[in-house]
Amino acid sequence: MHDAEQQTWSDVVDAARRTVADGLVVGTSGNVSALVGDDLVLVTPTGVPYHRLGPDDVVGIDLGTGRQVRGTLRPTSELPLHLAVYRGTSARAVVHTHAPHATAVSTLVAELPAVHYMTAELGGPVRVADYALYGTPELADAVLHALRDGRSACLLRNHGMISLGDTLERAYDRGAQLEWMCRVWLLATSTGSTPATLSAAELAAAAGKFTGYGQP
Repeated sequence: MHDAEQQTWSDVVDAARRTVADGLVVGTSGNVSALVGDDLVLVTPTGVPYHRLGPDDVVGIDLGTGRQVRGTLRPTSELPLHLAVYRGTSARAVVHTHAPHATAVSTLVAELPAVHYMTAELGGPVRVADYALYGTPELADAVLHALRDGRSACLLRNHGMISLGDTLERAYDRGAQLEWMCRVWLLATSTGSTPATLSAAELAAAAGKFTGYGQP
């Protein structure tokens, strides 16, 4: 591997380990990937505890052909989902988890209501992709449909969530934010009341303000 691949693989492993530490997955569930250049996808392997992954455990897939071109470990069973996202969006990193609050919400609604202005960071109210068996083209198609119109995250019915970004850090942060918003919505609805939600105009105003957020 050249330097860019080594660094990206290290980042993928770190992000995968963080999903466990942050309680977004249990065991070897969930998966993480990132794009190197225009055609190499580095993705976590299937069935290997993340704490055991090292520099020699890289799994690389050619985006165009779907053929494995790096490593000997088998890629995640959700490889079709990752490849579909890279082919169908501008994402350069993908994080898929089974976060508990997100998974719970996926069983209750077709779309997470806009209970917080960070909804704007995800491109609008977060849709729930129709259920399909994990690792199938049908699931990949359902997720792409839920991500239409520039969404950068969606829930997967009775399954979990997926978040995208132009960097792995941003993809991860969006997933963590979505899990938090799902928790907020569940807490609010547990009172028996209907939570107030933000309008499209209010979300647009928040999105505009994000452009100047943080340090120059």
